[in-house]
Amino acid sequence: MQANITPTIAAVTGNTTMNGTDIIVPSRMPREADSNSVNFYIGLTLAILSTIFIGASFVIKKKALIKLSQYGTRAGEGGYGYLKEWLWWAGFFSLGFGETFNFAAYAFAPATLVTPLGALSVLVSAVMSSYFLRERLNLHGKIGCMLSILGSTVMVIHAPAEAEVTNLNTLSQMLIEPAFITYGVIVVIISLVLIFYYGPKYGKTNILIYIAICSMIGSLSVMACKGLGLSLKQTFGGDNQLTNLLTWFLLASLVACVTVQMNYLNRALDIFNTSIVTPIYYVFFTTFVISASAILYKEWELMTPKDIIGTLSGFLTIVFGIFLLHAFKDVNFSLSNLPTFMRRDEPKEIHLSNGSTTSLLQDPPSEEEVVR
Repeated sequence: MQANITPTIAAVTGNTTMNGTDIIVPSRMPREADSNSVNFYIGLTLAILSTIFIGASFVIKKKALIKLSQYGTRAGEGGYGYLKEWLWWAGFFSLGFGETFNFAAYAFAPATLVTPLGALSVLVSAVMSSYFLRERLNLHGKIGCMLSILGSTVMVIHAPAEAEVTNLNTLSQMLIEPAFITYGVIVVIISLVLIFYYGPKYGKTNILIYIAICSMIGSLSVMACKGLGLSLKQTFGGDNQLTNLLTWFLLASLVACVTVQMNYLNRALDIFNTSIVTPIYYVFFTTFVISASAILYKEWELMTPKDIIGTLSGFLTIVFGIFLLHAFKDVNFSLSNLPTFMRRDEPKEIHLSNGSTTSLLQDPPSEEEVVR
């Protein structure tokens, strides 16, 4: 019994016993604590760099699309001239660097830190758009943007922890389970309906069409990317997975999904305001990724009532934020004219983005007044 207890105590305290005499051995716990602290700050730095590069990529690509719209077929009309524009590729590589930093951040810092920080890319994009694209976001939009970020952060915080998957064989069993297959089929069917029916009719007037397509397909691309990363990790660890058909299936799925995702994201950026596209895309993309991950790894079975309430509260906050962003985007309303809106004894005129005006808090004329 003594022989079993002594090593356990020594592992914790750093002391060993030899012939009844205690020998003090320096413990490695402070060194491990310092290492964890360094890893935390490395992950935090990578996550912040990721948000800067991703937020900037939206603005750079939008700048390229505006330039191309002057002498070529616009991306919103199905054109692909942006592939010949170096500025668009600069935005593309900026996005690639951002996603790379984001992927690396997960290796050093916890997901509960890295994922919510992704919301900062929305703020980076909004600030850069006001300087480089001359786009304005009214007070409703700013409040909606903050609510969307807050709701997404609450959902991520209360999302269940991801189940540990150590090899492709385990992942292959998860991929063929009915729940995830059903999710994948529903996503593909809805995306095809949006692409071939609703997209041509309403894609240029409803921002949610193109955003929904790239967000739903994007959730599948993230699952493929995580599986491909697992395959590469096993391969570099000595277990070659390059001969596994699942590796190449994941690679082909990733390429196809990213192609569709980038195509419709470019269309949305070309047609709509970047300050609106970015937060809506972030909200939808985050929601679908969390949903796909929860279904694939079955984290929802481990959710507590507190997490369920937090997730629902976050989702409702997101919905309200999107409503503010989308419903009042044409109203010229800011803090500077807020005192005017507070005076209810005077009729007010709201200037819309199309140059027209409408009256607020003014009773409609009666039938007698109309006759006169």
